[in-house]
Amino acid sequence: MNEPLQPLKKQPRALKTGRTGTQDDIVYAHIFEAILEQRLAPGTKLSEEALGEIFGVSRTIIRRALSRLAHEGVVLLRPNRGAVVASPSVEEARQVFFARRLVEKAITELAVEHATPEQLAELRQMVSDERDSFSKGDRGAGIRLSGEFHLQLAVAAKNAPLISFQRSLVSQTSLIIAQYESGNRSHCSYDEHTQLIDAIEARDAKRAVQLMMHHMDHIDSKLNLDEDNASDDLHAVFSHLMLSKKKPGRVV
Repeated sequence: MNEPLQPLKKQPRALKTGRTGTQDDIVYAHIFEAILEQRLAPGTKLSEEALGEIFGVSRTIIRRALSRLAHEGVVLLRPNRGAVVASPSVEEARQVFFARRLVEKAITELAVEHATPEQLAELRQMVSDERDSFSKGDRGAGIRLSGEFHLQLAVAAKNAPLISFQRSLVSQTSLIIAQYESGNRSHCSYDEHTQLIDAIEARDAKRAVQLMMHHMDHIDSKLNLDEDNASDDLHAVFSHLMLSKKKPGRVV
């Protein structure tokens, strides 16, 4: 199995341009991105045949990618029935958010200690991109960038196990939000993210942690039963990859 930590810092943006890595790296990252953007509905069947057709790769490659996603808790591998996108129960959602709070607190404290000016500048650019996406009505990209902000913050914390935990928790949180978020789905995460960066830059650990916990409270307060905007049609979710014919055996 490929190690998922190495491409963490640059992987989501690399997919938009260079698309580097092994075939299962690229398939994995496209599906991970679709989960972050809430384009894949919880409970969606992940047909190896359909995904192989979409990406132009063998079922072996698809299985490797799905295995990595299963390890992160966002895909369920069912014996003799195939893989599905995880559909967390209410209790599972509560457990994920409890774990996420603990991890976010630790990451925030470490980021205050270790984040470099270059990393803080990159985080500010991500917030700007997130704000632009929501202002243009591209909710999916905005949600993805919000998740990537928390992944990049984990990188700034300089603790490899926390990076791994955070990657799994952020993707599981996206599924939970897709399944349980209620209301008009308004987002002000970019304002909260900006305040958090300011506190980290000021090396004010107490305020930074308070802001992060308030941010988590804000997300938690909007969870209930969800009107589903995601899809269970794999060809629709990955239609942007099929706009032009690709040669067999190649992923984009």
